[in-house]
Amino acid sequence: MKYMIMMFGSAAGMMETQPREWILEMIEFMHQLDSDLREAGELVSSEGLADGTQARTVTFENGITLVTDGPFAESKESVIGFWIVDVESEARAVEIASRVVAFTHGPIEVRQIMDAPPEV
Repeated sequence: MKYMIMMFGSAAGMMETQPREWILEMIEFMHQLDSDLREAGELVSSEGLADGTQARTVTFENGITLVTDGPFAESKESVIGFWIVDVESEARAVEIASRVVAFTHGPIEVRQIMDAPPEV
């Protein structure tokens, strides 16, 4: 089963509040996690995202497309990175997410990727 593991936060906030050593350790941790998942045959994809301040939200109202700056949510935190993993169970996806949250202490969301649209 495929799952998306999403890491939330603020890249700019991290750079401002965390010591340089922690940032370097986090980067090494992320590389090691990717390597471990790749070696286990579980990694489908992983990416870091630009800070939410660079995001654009596109909506449609009254027949008009609107583009606004920033993420959709009214929060300073947004998705800053993700992993797509192909694992045997939700428990394994949560185990992987637990490794991340133990290091970053930030919120992580685990969500199954659907194989097909829901039945109507």
